[in-house]
Amino acid sequence: MKIAVVGIGYVGLSMAIILSQYNEVIALDISKEKVDSINNKNISLLSPLEKGIEDVLLNKNLNLAATTNHLLAYQDAEFIIISAPTNFNEAKKEFDTSIVESVIKEIIKINSTATIIIKSTVPIGFTEKVIKEYNYDNIIFCPEFLREGKSIYDNLYPSRIVIGINQDNELVNNKAKQFAYLLKQGSLKENIEICYMSTKEAEAVKLFSNAYLAMRVSFFNELDNFALSNNLNTKSIIEGVCLDTRIGDYYNNPSFGYGGYCLPKDTKQLLSNYNDIPQNIICAIVNSNETRKEFIAEYIIKNKPDVVGVYRLSMKTNSDNYRNSSIIDIINKITKHNIKVIIYEPSIIQNSFLDCKVINNIEEFKNSSNIIITNRYDKELDDVKDKVFTRDVYSRD
Repeated sequence: MKIAVVGIGYVGLSMAIILSQYNEVIALDISKEKVDSINNKNISLLSPLEKGIEDVLLNKNLNLAATTNHLLAYQDAEFIIISAPTNFNEAKKEFDTSIVESVIKEIIKINSTATIIIKSTVPIGFTEKVIKEYNYDNIIFCPEFLREGKSIYDNLYPSRIVIGINQDNELVNNKAKQFAYLLKQGSLKENIEICYMSTKEAEAVKLFSNAYLAMRVSFFNELDNFALSNNLNTKSIIEGVCLDTRIGDYYNNPSFGYGGYCLPKDTKQLLSNYNDIPQNIICAIVNSNETRKEFIAEYIIKNKPDVVGVYRLSMKTNSDNYRNSSIIDIINKITKHNIKVIIYEPSIIQNSFLDCKVINNIEEFKNSSNIIITNRYDKELDDVKDKVFTRDVYSRD
């Protein structure tokens, strides 16, 4: 069948690749560079650090094309998947869903029989709202649970498939089951759990999942705050705590704070959804991350370095994405104390960033820094390890 995917970010791209193994898939994006990259099987502009994309894109017989033409993408498509961004609007305290809504309106205008699959992260109640507003029942919410840098793997071996539907509509229910089958068909994992629920409940699953992950990050960061303040070995404490099987030895590596595209905005959106509902933990998760960044900045400042070198802006190993990176907030806090900051970030081609000098010669960067801070350690720093400050106790994400 023909499937359209709107948005060639790491969610849309991986979804398009997985589904095009057995279906005709057209990926739609406003970026001609991204479109040309897919059509030419050139991953350099797509996701250069994404493990698996190059192998699948080049070696699989995919029925995949890309276009900037909305009409070409939408017409005759049985499923249209929306994976457009929803940034958090700090002033309104909610996601900006305007792009998603404009896409929905355009789809209905061009192809009024298509089943719309929303994969963008949205506020709780959004799907129900647009179903009523546009009088269009054939909309399903299917959240993604993909790790950046591992989206192909996570689609091939999904933790679960969650489908949010208007459960009173038999046609939509059948379409939901059909879409779940397509996801299973494109995966390699057997016995995948499929959870059917209301659209509100599915939207809540997405936000609460990310809030829990952010809470776990915050817990081990606050453990590290205590250890640093009392001259204790963070790793020893974590290992002792995590041997309890109820806690588990995973997702427990301290950092400068959770960042990236999803966790900061999703936790804020969930907090906004609470309104007058009593809560303490959700607010604490959001506040804890700010406290952590403040603690790290103060720890660096009190050592009174002349020049702080920042090794990479990205939050994760094997990533070039530094959207909402916690280290950016730390840079801003340090520079307010008139401490000079220099940055090593190969993905930045300009000479400065945040009014700080960018040095992309690694040896010059090392020699010019009194202290080097990095969210995730790299063996490239082994020769200057004595002046590296990181909370990456496991040398992994």
